[in-house]
Amino acid sequence: MKEITKEVYLKWYEDMSFWRKFEDKLAALYIQQKVRGFLHLYNGQEAVLAGALHAMDLSKDKMITAYRNHPQPIGMGVDPRRVMAELLGKATGTSKGLGGSMHIFSKEKGFYGGHGIVGGQIPLGAGLAFADKYFETGGVTLTYFGDGAARQGSLHEAFNMAMLWKLPVVFIVENNGYAMGTSVERTANHTDIWKLGLGYEMPCGPVDGMNPVKVAEAMNEAIERARRGDGPTFLEMKTYRYRGHSMSDAQHYRTKDEVEEYRKIDPILQVLEVIKDNKYATDEEIEAIDGRVKDLVAECEQFAEESPYPDLSVMYDVVYDQENYPFLPHKL
Repeated sequence: MKEITKEVYLKWYEDMSFWRKFEDKLAALYIQQKVRGFLHLYNGQEAVLAGALHAMDLSKDKMITAYRNHPQPIGMGVDPRRVMAELLGKATGTSKGLGGSMHIFSKEKGFYGGHGIVGGQIPLGAGLAFADKYFETGGVTLTYFGDGAARQGSLHEAFNMAMLWKLPVVFIVENNGYAMGTSVERTANHTDIWKLGLGYEMPCGPVDGMNPVKVAEAMNEAIERARRGDGPTFLEMKTYRYRGHSMSDAQHYRTKDEVEEYRKIDPILQVLEVIKDNKYATDEEIEAIDGRVKDLVAECEQFAEESPYPDLSVMYDVVYDQENYPFLPHKL
């Protein structure tokens, strides 16, 4: 695995802080009704992404996930201004404003969504991995889903085919404890979701999803296994979301005290503690990072606010594919 250096820790701190503040801004814009529809935030789960990115080869590896999908494309290199514009439904967004919060997408950067159907991305991730194997690209697909989606039948079909064909895929369940609002303990007779892999003789195990180092180590092992042709791995990231399932979630299923307990192991604070303990940065340098984060969030907001809404005709351009369609000319 690539060495986890001072520079890595500083990058983790800046990246995770930005993802957190970016989504805090989205929450504020949602309350102002500038972000419409649903809004599912990643606050608390940032270490899962930071650790994975350290282990990935972004020149050929891919990622696919569910609808809690705003920091991931940013981490993979998508312009964050375009991500925020997409959430505001603007023409400069990653899907020209037609996808919105749950459907961020960038084929160029290897990020394949952003899927609103619970568990729908699991077989799609296996399909992306099949393409990599078929075309011998050397790429690996990271397929993420939540603990609620782990109860979908499509998971078992995808697991079976992935093992049968030894597909270069890593399946990752981000277990934040509550799915949409139901505790893991109430959805099955077992709480160790990673053990589902045992039925397919798939390498599997639990990971501390609040610690980017632990995530990076587990992801590196799984990615390398897939890349050398030994097939898939199933990892359960034990993590926690500090906000509700979506912005409309009243969170009656947990206490404020529980949330505060998990804030004590906030992945951003863990990384910051390492930075301070090892004197990787002075207080002034940390303040400078915080300032850059704040300025970039403001730049993203300004870009999104000032961008135009898509032209009405675009709606037809992405639906019809008939050359002699008589009503509206295609523009895309």
